Amino acid sequence: MSDGDPQPRPSLVDTPAAALSRGTAPAPAIVFDRVGVTYGRGRHATVALAEFTLRVAVGETVALLGPSGSGKSTALKALAGFVRPRSGRVWLAGRDVTDLSPAKRGIGVVVQSYALFPHMKVRDNVAFGLKAHRAPRTEIAARTAEALAMVDMAAYAGRLPRELSGGQQQRVAIARALAIRPEVLLLDEPMAALDAQLRQSMLVQLRELRNTLPDMAVLYVTHDQTEALALADRIAVMRDARLVDVDTAQNLWQHPPSAFTAGFLGGANLLSCTVNRVSGGAALVTVGAATLRVEAPDRDHRAREANSPGLLCIRPHTVRIGAAAERNALRATVTSLVWRGASTRVRLAVDELGVEVTADLPGQVTRTVGDVVGVLFPDPAGVLVPPPISAETDAVASGSAKLGGRA
Repeated sequence: MSDGDPQPRPSLVDTPAAALSRGTAPAPAIVFDRVGVTYGRGRHATVALAEFTLRVAVGETVALLGPSGSGKSTALKALAGFVRPRSGRVWLAGRDVTDLSPAKRGIGVVVQSYALFPHMKVRDNVAFGLKAHRAPRTEIAARTAEALAMVDMAAYAGRLPRELSGGQQQRVAIARALAIRPEVLLLDEPMAALDAQLRQSMLVQLRELRNTLPDMAVLYVTHDQTEALALADRIAVMRDARLVDVDTAQNLWQHPPSAFTAGFLGGANLLSCTVNRVSGGAALVTVGAATLRVEAPDRDHRAREANSPGLLCIRPHTVRIGAAAERNALRATVTSLVWRGASTRVRLAVDELGVEVTADLPGQVTRTVGDVVGVLFPDPAGVLVPPPISAETDAVASGSAKLGGRA
């Protein structure tokens, strides 16, 4: 069962402090225990985080991934002490810090704007936290130099923030967070303001930094799935102030446990199907006139019944285009093509399904809008996922459009 599963709820006897007192297990670096955060009061109150439960191990990087307003930044603020939970508790290394001020939590925080002091030189920005903790002067100098070296910014110690590029300012902000040698580092969309090339460079540097500090736990807030897949040991997918799914990046990608995660993480095609037969971890399903072999994880018992309705997750990069007359091809019309350099994203209106399917094809495609083609799926074609609660949820999760609509 993932941390995001609503049942069973963790009891108070399973808190980190209780586990330590029994000598049964080391405390995780971070624990959210049914944390709730509400902004405003009465009828105007907004639930920003609801029953949020998550554990992050020592040395683990967990990405909070979700659309805007999903609650991921609120979770980070509750951990940092910037907002007070309405309910639940927050723990750091077995210590209940729910009522502690941010300064007493010993956490390194990097936010989107970097929040560097414009009138201070780089070395003074990095040393700020150490001075606030009244560290000895010699220690401040040594740890400031060490932190700048970690992010390859030692040569810029005498510059002001305005004299640095966006990527360099970000590295200074990270150095400032690392200078206090935190056991926990919080990153709140630190690359949101960077261009694509700088983002790729910083992803490499952050991966190298993780290798340098193997015992530091990292909670990384992002809406960018590429960052989450590249950096995280596990990904916690959030939606509407709640935790939806938690697992390794590979498991969430290959066997998404919900329709929302399948659609949000990778923009999968979600197609209604009929499950004909299930054997072990595989199934035969019917999608329109096509019969396909698919993966069938043993988690949704309804999908394991013969002739039951199912939901099939198919990644766009696995979809092919051929002749409409090919065996197991679904007749479709090309509705749009967007060339992306290494690939072309093609939208295809599948006549008998009444939905559009997305295909990411290598290189530049010679097809044109209006062409009638055959949509072909790999073998196995994809993986069954539990169906969403409603048709509206399905539309949101999959991003697929009904014929005549917009993607």
